[in-house]
Amino acid sequence: MSHLRAVPSPDVHPRPRSGSATSVRVEAPGRVTLFHSRAAAGPEGEGSATTVYQAVRLITTVTARRQSRDAHGTVTLTPGEPGDGPLDPQGPAARAASALAEAVGVTEGVDLLLRRRVPAHSGLGAGAAEAAATLVACNHLWGTGLTQAELRALAAGLGEGAAFPLTGACAVGHGQELSPVMTRGTYQWVLAVPTRGLDPAEALARHDALGGVGSRQVPGAELPDSLTAALRAGDPSALAPALRNDLEEAVVSLRPELAEVIATAQRAGALRALVVGTGPAVAALVTDTVCAARVTRALSASGLLGVVLRADAPVAGARVVG
Repeated sequence: MSHLRAVPSPDVHPRPRSGSATSVRVEAPGRVTLFHSRAAAGPEGEGSATTVYQAVRLITTVTARRQSRDAHGTVTLTPGEPGDGPLDPQGPAARAASALAEAVGVTEGVDLLLRRRVPAHSGLGAGAAEAAATLVACNHLWGTGLTQAELRALAAGLGEGAAFPLTGACAVGHGQELSPVMTRGTYQWVLAVPTRGLDPAEALARHDALGGVGSRQVPGAELPDSLTAALRAGDPSALAPALRNDLEEAVVSLRPELAEVIATAQRAGALRALVVGTGPAVAALVTDTVCAARVTRALSASGLLGVVLRADAPVAGARVVG
């Protein structure tokens, strides 16, 4: 259980409320990173980054339920499956509910039921999906009427990339700024997730310690023409050589077994395999469902992973269902 507390938020003012629902269910997608260019942090703080996100069909579901009037503005979290384990009372869902309540002056609490398909601490955007789904669900439940742009601004205050699941599809992020990227076609991914997660801060610290190895492009510059052209054409074979993650060397240095995971996927027929974001998940781009099945079998038999998932992309952003 967590009490609603202030989270830095954009200039969103209290407004008349019109919500009458007792329960709202929202789905939000996971993500892969097609491109991540990051400069090492300098003496004044965090390094800057340019990231291209693609939403994949790994769906997190948040159901927001009204509390009784004597709940005194608390957020309660319930795992959707018995084996999910305890949820962090100060995690992404609770922080998102707090940010929205603070921004619009809501004092009532909310019960949140979370069902995850995105493994936590994997680099696949589990926390961002939880936050996005919670923002949309509470916005509907409380009748606060925030626009998509206002929800994105709130999400941006919750962390880098946190706004992306609200829009889905494909987008490029420069820090907290997010812009759509034109894309066609469908892409098939096999996602290899190790048993142990990895703290993003640890991956970023290692990248900085290595001196920003791999940062051949100044973050914030235009994306490579090969990447944008492949997405416009809907051509996975052309996209594969344009995939890039400057954090990969740092993540593999922390988890050397990932080098074998990448090699196994590519030997089995993947067009390309690479670490997703801050890892430790590896995303393997494949040509079709037959290739996906072959790569999945090879990775599952490797003994190096906790779970192997298949997902298509791109998919839509967070939406109310049911």
